[in-house]
Amino acid sequence: MRETTGDSSVRLVQAVPAELPAVVSALQEAFAPAVYEAFGPRDYGPIPSDEEVWASFNAPGAVVYHIVQGETRVGGAVVRIGEAGRHNMLELFFISPQYHSRGLGLSAWRAIEALYPETEIWETITPYFEKRNIHFYVNRCGFHIVEFFNEHHIAPDIPVPVCRDGSPMPGAEEFFRFRKIMR
Repeated sequence: MRETTGDSSVRLVQAVPAELPAVVSALQEAFAPAVYEAFGPRDYGPIPSDEEVWASFNAPGAVVYHIVQGETRVGGAVVRIGEAGRHNMLELFFISPQYHSRGLGLSAWRAIEALYPETEIWETITPYFEKRNIHFYVNRCGFHIVEFFNEHHIAPDIPVPVCRDGSPMPGAEEFFRFRKIMR
């Protein structure tokens, strides 16, 4: 089991299989408010869907972490480590809403970087409407926006999530790809 510390109060603890359902629930609780705020209340179903989350958990090279402050789980992350460990993906990353604006996200990101010092490139994606995420990745973590997916530039191999009623998830077809070059 891998564990590391970002600063004196935040650490990453690798989740064990029995803990994954709780990570799914916490992640969905953290992601849903932004969709409700941007697009209004509606029966979207879980955000992201159970299928999307489990696909990230089960992707080749995926590692699931709890973000822990003291003894409290304050968030989580899923990283996908490439074959050579040089080009890696931040698949999912969240701080539970009750712990926002405390610097925990940045400390957790620094802990991820420290845990994978051989990484040359990190990538991640986030929806266009998620201004808080965009600010975090660009202004706090040093990522750069390198691609904007939309109806005129469709993301390859990334299906558009759907709501419980089968309609496309609002805003899901428009998102940014971020890259951070480490060396």
